[in-house]
Order: sequence, then C-alpha cells, then structure tokens
Amino acid sequence: MKKLATLLLLATLTGCAAPGSLKSIMDADPMPTIQRSPIPEMLSGVPPVNGRKITVAVYQFSDKTGQRKPSDTTSNLSSAVTQGAEVWVIQALQNVGNEGWFEVVERVGMDNLIKERQLIRNTRDVYEKDMKSGPTPLKPMLFAGLILEGGIVGYDANTATGGAGARYLGIGTQTEYRVDTVTVVMRLVSVSTGRVLMSVATQKTIASHRSGADIFKFFDMGTKLVESETGFSVNEPVNYAVRAAIEAGVVELIYEGERKGLWEFKQ
Repeated sequence: MKKLATLLLLATLTGCAAPGSLKSIMDADPMPTIQRSPIPEMLSGVPPVNGRKITVAVYQFSDKTGQRKPSDTTSNLSSAVTQGAEVWVIQALQNVGNEGWFEVVERVGMDNLIKERQLIRNTRDVYEKDMKSGPTPLKPMLFAGLILEGGIVGYDANTATGGAGARYLGIGTQTEYRVDTVTVVMRLVSVSTGRVLMSVATQKTIASHRSGADIFKFFDMGTKLVESETGFSVNEPVNYAVRAAIEAGVVELIYEGERKGLWEFKQ
C-alpha cells in the first residue's frame, strides 16, 4: 500500500513536471521577439550624390578597445570585437545609396597588390620585349582624394543588468538580461591638405536575454526526488552590432558632409 501511494505521488509530481506545465510557467515571460533592423533601409535610402562617385581609401579600421571577450568564470584570450572591421566599412561604402556614392580603392591589401603588379610587369618585360610597341604598360592605379580613418574605440560590458525570479513549493521561474555597448568612431581626411573634414561617433547596444523554469521536489525523507529544468537564451551577435554601428556611421558621414557643403544630394 505504501508503495502504491509512492507511485501515485510520483505520477502527480511527474505530471507537474510535464512540458505543458513548464510551458505555462514560461508563458508568463515570453521569449523576446526579434525585430528587423532599419539600418539596411537607411543605407540604401540615402539620396544619390550630385555628380561623379567620390574616390575614397580605407587603410585599416582596427580594434582600439583592447577588450577580451567577457566571461563570468574564466579569462578568455579571444577579443571582444572583430579584428577585421574594415571589411564592413568597405562594404558599407560600396552599398550606401544603392552603390552610387563611393569608389573604394584597395589599400588594406596594398602589399599584395603591388607585388602582383610587379609580377605582371616583369612577365611582360620578358615575354613582350620583342613586340614593336614594347611591353604592354600597366594602367596607373587610382588614387583617392579622401581617406576614411577610425576604429572600434569602446566595448562596455554589463552597462545594464537585471532580472527577476520566484519559487513556490519547489516550482520556480527566473529571467535575466544584460546590455553591452560598442562604440565606433570614423573620420574623413582630405589627402591634398591633411585636414580632418568631419568626424562622427556611433553606438550600438548588444542585448542578451535568458529565461528558465525548474521543478525540484522530494518524494519523502529518503533520497527520492524529481527535478526538471527548461529554458532558453537569446544573444545578439557582437559582429552584427559592430556592422550596424559602422553602417550607421557611414550614413551619418554622408548627411554631415551635405550639411557642411562638401557635396550635394541629387535633386
């Protein structure tokens, strides 16, 4: 009879740990919805430039924070932000205004470009030296009137943290959130004068959210117990936040340049 009562109690508590029961607990704190970023529309919606494309060079866009990836338990050797942010800068400059604003010249891999041009020149000197017009000359490289400088200057972890939790008769639920912030600075420099024409700074928050529910019950004074857990977490990628901040900075550069009279929008 005692064994039968124990089995009935087990069935009752197991029913409490059923997925449907935990789902009802989680419904009180639903999973955050993922919103579509407006930045791609901002990037493509910039009015076209009045005139020819502007030639610009990007040498590097480095991580100046020196921050390591945040961790609550161990020290990480991985950097908190990407070390190749110039990829996003070049892509943003090419895509802004439906590819109608900037002509980006290669400067990040300048050494490789020069070596390849030298290889072509040496090969033509050897195999085209008997041609009447001589070896075919290489076209001159494009030079830029503007240089875009800058980098990732800040990564602040745990700028906002919080959460809530409750437990009743061994059944509990909890939720936590954390907000980090990445800061990007970029400036436009005139090659002919060396003057900094403008400088902008943009910030992007990085949100993380975690929710969970659990059941922890003892059957009797012995060692028999029931335990069940469920949960989920949503972490915004840092790389996406850096990209969004860079794209927002490029858009702000264009509008700031129009306000200062450096260029005009096509009417």
